[in-house]
Amino acid sequence: GGKDRRSGLILTIPLCLEQTSMDELSVTLDYLLSIPSEKCKARGFTVIVDGRKSQWNVVKTVVLMLQNVVPAEVSLVCVVKPDEFWDKKVTHFCFWKEKDRLGFEVILVSANKLTRYIEPCQLTEDFGGTLTYDHMDWLNKRLVFEKFTKESTSLLDELALINNGSDKGTQQERERSIDLNFLPSVDPETVLQTGHELLSELQQRRFNGSDGGVSWSPMDDELLAQPQVMKLLDSLREQYTRYQEVCRQRSKRTQLEEIQQKVMQVVNWLEGPGSEQLRTQWGIGDSIRASQALQQKHEEIESQHSEWFAVYVELNQQIAALLNAGDEEDLVELKALQQQLSDVCYRQASQLEFRQNLLQAALEFHSVAQDLSQQLDGLLGMLCVDVAPADGASIQQTLKLLEEKLKSVDLGLQGLREKGQSLLDQISNQASWAYGKDVTIENKENVDHIQGVMEDMQLRKQRCEDMVDVRRLKMLQMVQLFKCEEDAAQAVEWLSELLDALLKTHIRLGDDAQETKVLLEKHRKFVDVAQSTYDYGRQLLQATVVLCQSLRCTSRSSGDTLPRLNRVWKQFTVTSEERVHRLETAVAFHSSAEKILQECPEQPEAFNEMEQFDEIEAVGKSLLDRLTVPVVYPDGSEQYFGSPSDMASAAEHIREKMKLVSLKKQQLRQPEASTPES
Repeated sequence: GGKDRRSGLILTIPLCLEQTSMDELSVTLDYLLSIPSEKCKARGFTVIVDGRKSQWNVVKTVVLMLQNVVPAEVSLVCVVKPDEFWDKKVTHFCFWKEKDRLGFEVILVSANKLTRYIEPCQLTEDFGGTLTYDHMDWLNKRLVFEKFTKESTSLLDELALINNGSDKGTQQERERSIDLNFLPSVDPETVLQTGHELLSELQQRRFNGSDGGVSWSPMDDELLAQPQVMKLLDSLREQYTRYQEVCRQRSKRTQLEEIQQKVMQVVNWLEGPGSEQLRTQWGIGDSIRASQALQQKHEEIESQHSEWFAVYVELNQQIAALLNAGDEEDLVELKALQQQLSDVCYRQASQLEFRQNLLQAALEFHSVAQDLSQQLDGLLGMLCVDVAPADGASIQQTLKLLEEKLKSVDLGLQGLREKGQSLLDQISNQASWAYGKDVTIENKENVDHIQGVMEDMQLRKQRCEDMVDVRRLKMLQMVQLFKCEEDAAQAVEWLSELLDALLKTHIRLGDDAQETKVLLEKHRKFVDVAQSTYDYGRQLLQATVVLCQSLRCTSRSSGDTLPRLNRVWKQFTVTSEERVHRLETAVAFHSSAEKILQECPEQPEAFNEMEQFDEIEAVGKSLLDRLTVPVVYPDGSEQYFGSPSDMASAAEHIREKMKLVSLKKQQLRQPEASTPES
């Protein structure tokens, strides 16, 4: 690292006691002389051969070897002699003899006299100088520098090959070139880091001192190494930046190819096995269980599709991320891939959704059909059971239940038609996508099945309606029968009440003829009401007979109603006749008595016949006698009008009038005794 007084570099060759290999020394000198620049070499070298620990023959050989290794660059060779001085004559003679042939001057000098030729500051401590030098430190840094130079140069060649290969014309050539030399032999980051550390160390030695703290200037080889390292680092950074871009492009291309490959996998599966699965699933089933089995199969198909749809979502996100990156050269291809993938996935998803909706509609149709079938079975079972109600109310309730069931069947059939029509509409729309095949035959089977179910339900419902009409007519006749029987029984009750009223309340005979005639007229109207009630009951009972014949059944209540009606009517007739006879007798009695009692006494000719008085008395007695006699019915039973007190009151009125008639009779027999007191 030192310099002579001409600013030439100083080359020190230390020799040792061991045998020195000239070949190794020659190689070492070649390497050391390759380090300085040509400018430094032009200033020449001062070579110090340290022979203090070597023999003269070795020193001589080394000096002679310098002529071949360092030709014109050597200006002075200083041989440091040992304390045991060689033969002066021999050494002086040899160097003097070879001076012209060697081309450089060789001097023998002691270590302490070396400063005569070289400044002490340019000599190391071994030669009494002050130049700081650590050979191991220099060697280690030189090894690092050599390693960095070798690796960086090799790396630059590799990166240049890779980068230049990426600039070739066709895409195929670029891909082939990159595939062959894609990965460099060493890590660029590691090499760059080593270079930066080396450069930092070289630059640091310019300002820091040695271990003793004395500052010094770096050696020429170190100064020379810095620009070399910097140049290599700059080249490495440039090539590495290009290499990273190549890697990025390659990564992007690889990613794009992977995306394209995955897109084609998704598209090929959806258009291949996926569509084939849907092509084989065209039926809708003929029952709830069959539709549910088809739905389960469809769910399995959807499960397989969902895995591919998940891949589609992931691919779509990756494509969107690449589109956002904004590389125009890939935008068209990415958009085309995205559009192709979206079209296929959406079309397949639409087919899956259509199939799912179709199966759901079929399930709902079969569910409604099953419910309707069960309703029709229930209605038919109800119609097949013979009606045996206890009364009209139960018949009305049964009829109401029958109407409700029929209405429910109507609603069910209407719902079935709506579900069926909706299902038919969906099937008719199936041809719009049709899985790429003609589904006319398959659709015809589905359509025939749906229409067959609806027609069968319509026929069953029509049969039930016909049976309901017959049952409704029968039940209405039964309601009418029960109504007639109830009304007939009510007529019997009314007639019994009229009979009871006749016996208990129709007991007055009137105080005079006028009042009695009024009572007789009221009685006739009363009898007319009873007659109407009897006739109404007879008509109702005749109607029950006709209804029983129509229903082919025996009435449960009309059998004893008619005898009861006839019996009560006969009792009423007998009682009414007795009442009429009494009223008529009372009218005759009152009329005759009132006529006699109202006749003037100055007309005695009116009473010529006394038998009229006798007749009135006889009528009165007869009437009194009838009041005490009960009414005898055809069955032998007896019944009195009113209570005994009522009869006694009526008889009292008759007796009083008979007394008046008797008194009048006596007066007529004694005309001369006619006074106010009489």
